[in-house]
Amino acid sequence: MLAKSLVLFIGIGLVAGLVFGLYLIDVKNTSQLVFVEGASISIVTEKFDFKKGEEIIIRIVNSGTIPLTFSDASYGLKITGLSGILMYTPVSAQVISNLEPGDEIIFSWDQIKNDGDAALEGLYKISTKGIDNEGNNVEKFITITIWK
Repeated sequence: MLAKSLVLFIGIGLVAGLVFGLYLIDVKNTSQLVFVEGASISIVTEKFDFKKGEEIIIRIVNSGTIPLTFSDASYGLKITGLSGILMYTPVSAQVISNLEPGDEIIFSWDQIKNDGDAALEGLYKISTKGIDNEGNNVEKFITITIWK
């Protein structure tokens, strides 16, 4: 027969594990694309955790009802470390680009930084920035993880 204290601690552990699991499901919300009224932009990847060297497909979607303007053909896409150091930005022409409501543009990153080195394991921030028809900045970022 098990001791009462052992049964109590196992019970508390099971309840705590269930509560923590439900919390993590809520925090790790994978709903990246939400359409809203007004100016909005979304960044969508197929997942948040990638293996080292795996190709990362990035979709930039105008998830609002207002057309957005970008200063170049890269649609403001930047990949940085969490410290803010620029790791990658697509090579693009200096032409003004537009994204109509509901439209999207797709980029691919092979985890090679602008200096030609491979990205290391860690957390990376993917961001984009556009301008709405009133001149307001519309920005969005997501965080991804690259694992071994």
